[in-house]
Amino acid sequence: MLTDVKVRQVRATGKPCKLTDSNGLYLEVMPSGVKHWRYRYRISGKENLFAIGDYPEVSLQEARRARDAARELVKQGTHPSHARKKLQIDRQTDSAVTFELVAREWLAKKMEHWTPYYHKQATQCLEQNAFPRIGKAAIRNVKSADILEIMKTMEARGAETYAMHLRQWCSSIFRYAVVTLRAEGDPAAALKGAIIRPKINHCRAMDRADIRDFLRRLEGYGGNLTTVIILRLLMYLFVRTVELRKARWGEIDLGAAEWMIPAERMKMRRAHLVPLPTQAVELLTVLQGVTGAGVWLFPNFRRPTDCMSATTVNRALEHMGYPSGVWTGHDFRATASTRLHENGFSSAVIERQLAHVEGNKSKAAYNHAEYLAERRSMMQAWADWIDATKLP
Repeated sequence: MLTDVKVRQVRATGKPCKLTDSNGLYLEVMPSGVKHWRYRYRISGKENLFAIGDYPEVSLQEARRARDAARELVKQGTHPSHARKKLQIDRQTDSAVTFELVAREWLAKKMEHWTPYYHKQATQCLEQNAFPRIGKAAIRNVKSADILEIMKTMEARGAETYAMHLRQWCSSIFRYAVVTLRAEGDPAAALKGAIIRPKINHCRAMDRADIRDFLRRLEGYGGNLTTVIILRLLMYLFVRTVELRKARWGEIDLGAAEWMIPAERMKMRRAHLVPLPTQAVELLTVLQGVTGAGVWLFPNFRRPTDCMSATTVNRALEHMGYPSGVWTGHDFRATASTRLHENGFSSAVIERQLAHVEGNKSKAAYNHAEYLAERRSMMQAWADWIDATKLP
């Protein structure tokens, strides 16, 4: 049996010499002074040698541990050198499977299930926050601490909600990697609750005085006609701002007084029918004379091939004298929901017009014309009620 002292003190001679340890392990000392650890073994009656490493990089204790591991492989009929080569290949493969590679693949699969807006939101969040930090890292090597560092950086700049979304998206990416056999677990799962959700400022409903004030300010607003019209339509139709901004003339039927929003632009991915009150038809008729030759109801005047900017409505409200955040485009929906319930309209009719529909795919096919007569009557009554608020 060898000892640390003997291995350290042995000197080279004019020819290679071998110092035997046990169970096939020996130290080969070359004339140059280099000391190689070797393991001699037999498989199928044939003698083989396995190169463990060189001393002193590999100590006597490390060489014995490597020999013991190799002996276990030999008992199974596996050559240690073959197992080591496979391990090297596996490591090279793992290093090529980066977090960004798997994330991009996952995003591509989500494209058909998400709205374009939500898909873009998730993509940009990962591109701006996760990919610069862990994008090039092998996904198997990404740890909880790596993701937490990214989340804390986002939290520090006030993006707590996005940090929470990032954790959820990363968690889904790791679970996808697990089921595709490219990761062992989900390190993002342990970070649930690491960021405290900030207090949410829920949408507020305007009362009658607020609506009267809004209409008065809108009449004195000196901005573009298209901006005035979109603000009036948001009040009358209470659709989501993004749905109206991206409306196309091909969706509008002024004769039938209807607007059919296609499924791909709806949050619930279901086509949504909006009955148009006479006030909306009149506004759209005026608008048609301005933008009707193009695709969009509300084109972007700087980029004619695109629709109105996402910030236009809120900036217009600020120019009307409202401090930032007092009212937003989404508050028109809260206003309609609150006031319509107060005026006795059916909750089912209101919720259907708000497109708040349960996303249970096991139920019967969604009928966009459900409660259509009731909704048409309600939309006209709502527009009339808004106009009546201008009266003292």
